[in-house]
Amino acid sequence: MSEYCLEPASVLDEYKQQFNGAELRELVDVGKVSIAIPLKGEEEVEKVLADHFGIAIPTVGKSVLSEDKMVRVIRLGNDQLFVLLFDQQSDPRSFLANKFGNVAYLTDQSDSWVGLEIRGTKARQALERICMVDLHPEVFLEDHIARTLMEHLGVLIIRNGDDSFVLMSASSSAKSFLHAIITSIRNVV
Repeated sequence: MSEYCLEPASVLDEYKQQFNGAELRELVDVGKVSIAIPLKGEEEVEKVLADHFGIAIPTVGKSVLSEDKMVRVIRLGNDQLFVLLFDQQSDPRSFLANKFGNVAYLTDQSDSWVGLEIRGTKARQALERICMVDLHPEVFLEDHIARTLMEHLGVLIIRNGDDSFVLMSASSSAKSFLHAIITSIRNVV
């Protein structure tokens, strides 16, 4: 039997950089699990989220962060949730499966997505250059989410603070995604 052991690795080598007015960093050790809610199963899913994480299912286009800030539930559609686990479990799907049982369909997406967080006084301005979503603070409120394109790449954007956003895109194009965000930041700072 082989003695090799695979170790998880950051897609962007734990990228982190401070700019004048913005900070950009890769979100590492974040589990990502999609949840499909079965027909007429929303009440059961809601009960699991309330019992185990103290949160309710958000409405479509919004997200909710648990009080301990370890779990964010994102509502992508009527029967689709996305869960970010900030205390990375070695197997995030199994972690959630132990709580959900047969109530929902779970798929581990951790290796499929790369996450970046951009924050600072220039963060919104940098994103407005490449994002078609109206990011005005009175329109795109904290905990709001949207699917959009940035430089021809599919992106999920979450406003997670006053001047802070989480950006998620396919890990297969992570370096192009990072390059697009860095270029936009450098054009406004």
